[in-house]
Amino acid sequence: MPGTRQDLRLALQRLAFGQAGFFTAAQAVELGYTYQAQKYHVDHGNWLRVDRGLFRLPDWPGSTTDPYVRWTLWSGGRGVVSHESALSIHELSDLDPRHVHLTVSPEFRARDDAVVVHAGQLTDTDIENREGYSVTTPLRALIDVAAGDAAQEHIDSAVAAALERGLVTARRLRAVADARDERAALRIERALGAGE
Repeated sequence: MPGTRQDLRLALQRLAFGQAGFFTAAQAVELGYTYQAQKYHVDHGNWLRVDRGLFRLPDWPGSTTDPYVRWTLWSGGRGVVSHESALSIHELSDLDPRHVHLTVSPEFRARDDAVVVHAGQLTDTDIENREGYSVTTPLRALIDVAAGDAAQEHIDSAVAAALERGLVTARRLRAVADARDERAALRIERALGAGE
């Protein structure tokens, strides 16, 4: 059938363009690429193998968001970038986390040394969609980090930056922290007190 191969390539490119050039073997199969065809494209340099079952279009320019797209695809699109990684994306922290933090549903079982997996439920109001991945909102990221083991100074700094940029209000931050977790509420209150 004339045009089938070209149509297939264009469909793959459309998909990959929305995911920073990445795509999974499963996504390629859904489009119509057999595993044999996938091997052919890797062997001939048409696709770059990034990891098992993960590919990228060749010559795609690198970006600071590449790890977030990659690990979101690894999670089957179920993971949302969260915690310290989300603070970094929102430019509320100068810490560069060594691992990508993802929040996934409690039944998610995959693990990798490059990812810190947090089991939890997120609502639509907790999530922002980006090109190729989703990230928790600044409010949710602050609460998540405050509920964890981050140093208080780190939380103080992130809360101050979020308030200064108008990303959250002290009132909303207190209310959400109080409803979520006693530890988060205490640490958020300390951070708000440090800024006064």
